[in-house]
Amino acid sequence: MNKITIAIDGHSSCGKSTMAKDLAKEIGYVYIDTGAMYRAVTLFCLQNGLIKDEVINTEELKKRMNDISITFQLNPATGRPDTYLNGICVENKIRTLEVSGKVSYVAALDFVREAMVDLQRLMGEAKGVIMDGRDIGTVVFPNAELKIFVTASDEIRAQRRYDELIAKGEKCNMEEILTNIRERDRIDSTRAVSPLRKAEDAIVLDNSHMTIPEQKEWLLAQFQRVTAG
Repeated sequence: MNKITIAIDGHSSCGKSTMAKDLAKEIGYVYIDTGAMYRAVTLFCLQNGLIKDEVINTEELKKRMNDISITFQLNPATGRPDTYLNGICVENKIRTLEVSGKVSYVAALDFVREAMVDLQRLMGEAKGVIMDGRDIGTVVFPNAELKIFVTASDEIRAQRRYDELIAKGEKCNMEEILTNIRERDRIDSTRAVSPLRKAEDAIVLDNSHMTIPEQKEWLLAQFQRVTAG
């Protein structure tokens, strides 16, 4: 069976990563979390004082892009890849609300997106990959054989994010999370460079009222349909 490229795009906190990770494990593909890459750049900015409030020191960040190395390493305990920033595992640090509140601003920068897209294409050039993000099916891999666009209601996405943070022992506020999600949607959908939008040939999945096993079954069926021929 020839390997394909699977592009999963959609809004924040709608379960794209969970779906993609589960399918990759099921079919033996490589999973690449492009959102984690932008989160890692955001974490670098926060660690190096390049963000104050919502203002990014773009000139300094542009100069330091070559200082940012993002890689993925398989975690044997979870069977899933962890994100590494300059050789240090930052999987938990990039999932904080602080990073979530700033990542859309960093991801909107043209030079950041250009660098990340180049890296993503390099990672996926051999096919047999599943990538999720905002512009995988429209910009990174417009010729992907299977494209999925995932969405869910604002409130349900906020609840999922809240539950995720609470499970990690973090203090959080539901209203703050809901506001953050809506603001990220606005920024992602209206930015000048690679805005979030559904590719014309993408299949829409509204998973507002689906369980994780139901999503996995649906996605596996789409994969089997595309690869059957």
